[in-house]
Amino acid sequence: MFTGLVQRVGVVREVIGERLVIQTGPGWDFEHGESIATSGVCLTVVDSGEDWFAVDVMAQTLALTSLAGIETGRRVNLERAMRLGDRLGGHLVQGHVDGLARVMSTDNGRVTFELPEQLRKYVVPQGSICLDGVSLTVSARTADGAEVSLIPETLDATTLGDLHPGDPLNVEVDVIGKYVESLLGGYR
Repeated sequence: MFTGLVQRVGVVREVIGERLVIQTGPGWDFEHGESIATSGVCLTVVDSGEDWFAVDVMAQTLALTSLAGIETGRRVNLERAMRLGDRLGGHLVQGHVDGLARVMSTDNGRVTFELPEQLRKYVVPQGSICLDGVSLTVSARTADGAEVSLIPETLDATTLGDLHPGDPLNVEVDVIGKYVESLLGGYR
């Protein structure tokens, strides 16, 4: 589990087949097998060094996320898995991407994005959504998706400040909504 609060922005140093090597800078010690949310995708550390770690990305993950076609030099949002007893400053995030959103527009911190139709029902104004690993509050629903408003800190401390119309975003809708829907499904 993650919180959607990005701890660091890393840079893809190498792409070797389905293995990504991500440069993090000094100060992070990695354990083999630990989970790292990489632009919202939960990945497992398979190798590491003083200022980098490596993960293997499965074909299904590549097919469902913006990691498909990832290139050297791309910046990625990073968050380590939370520990029992940690503060939950964002919202509960699993790192299990539900689909890809597409940026429609960016304007003074407002980002409007299109969502796949099957995910739109989970979007609630003032509810939580995770875009590229960042826990955000939905400021408005639109006909084809939603809008979020980003504070300067979020724009500076994550990759969301680099967005342009047409860019894909890994989206994870609020897991609580999915569980409620599943539980209530038997009462229809």
